[in-house]
Amino acid sequence: MDLKFLVVDDSVTMRRIVTNSLKNLGYNNFIEASDGKEALTRLVSDNTINFIITDWNMPVLSGLELTKAIRSDPSLEKTPILMVTTRGVKEDIIEALQAKVNNYVVKPFTPQVLKEKIDQVLAAIA
Repeated sequence: MDLKFLVVDDSVTMRRIVTNSLKNLGYNNFIEASDGKEALTRLVSDNTINFIITDWNMPVLSGLELTKAIRSDPSLEKTPILMVTTRGVKEDIIEALQAKVNNYVVKPFTPQVLKEKIDQVLAAIA
């Protein structure tokens, strides 16, 4: 499966860390968005995106709100979502999983952890 990632984070630095990690893992097809609203716009205009990596804490539309919007759209609802966030308390993880994120990574993370989480998501949807 040729993956095209949408990397969503309001921090330019964090988007760079994620995209550099993806490059190191051999993934070279990705676009970026700085918040959930921009991400939704990109998803609607580009139907080749097939994996989303999103932060939780963002202005305009949070990663959690983005996830709920994606899951409520029949054309997007099956798109895998990996939440990468500083929010590591159990209640937050449960809330994200209830919103139907496919997996969850707490920052800071290593490229190896990112790879394991992506692989877990891909195995679960295969």
